[in-house]
Amino acid sequence: MENIMLDLETMSTTPNAAIISIGAVKFDMDLGLIERFYRVVDLESCKEKDFHIDESTVKWWSKQSDIARKEVAGEGTTPAIPLKYALKQFRDWMGKGNVQIWGNGSDFDNVILANAFRKYGVNNAWDYRQNRCYRTMVASFPNVEMKRKGTYHKADDDAIYQAEYLMELVEVNKLLNVL
Repeated sequence: MENIMLDLETMSTTPNAAIISIGAVKFDMDLGLIERFYRVVDLESCKEKDFHIDESTVKWWSKQSDIARKEVAGEGTTPAIPLKYALKQFRDWMGKGNVQIWGNGSDFDNVILANAFRKYGVNNAWDYRQNRCYRTMVASFPNVEMKRKGTYHKADDDAIYQAEYLMELVEVNKLLNVL
């Protein structure tokens, strides 16, 4: 079964949050990282469909790194595209295989992206039974830490870090089961 780690950057924490970037990485628990996906989303395309923007989240973004803020504002190295196109590109990138899609929180990334697919009438790329919670795995192994790489809140960097951390947690679990 293929695994995908998803990370969204948003302008709210609700299921109807405006998405400002989509980052993901395909990975195999034994082989490692396979392929990266990253799209910056034009915020205006989210406003047109009444996705939620929260004032406290906007303020939170103002305190993030210059690199992260420029990326999500469409001023970084990746041009912003309408959300509908980003969703279609993500669905095509995922393919139709048997996949587990990991998000950072059982009620965040996967739920927000699935809601966006529904709102645009784009067929979701995965079945709800394929959702997995990265945050639960991290909480299950509180003594395992991993040095952070990449830019915080740049969705593809976050997805890669989370996938690598998850693979480390799986290795720790394998070792614990051997002992």
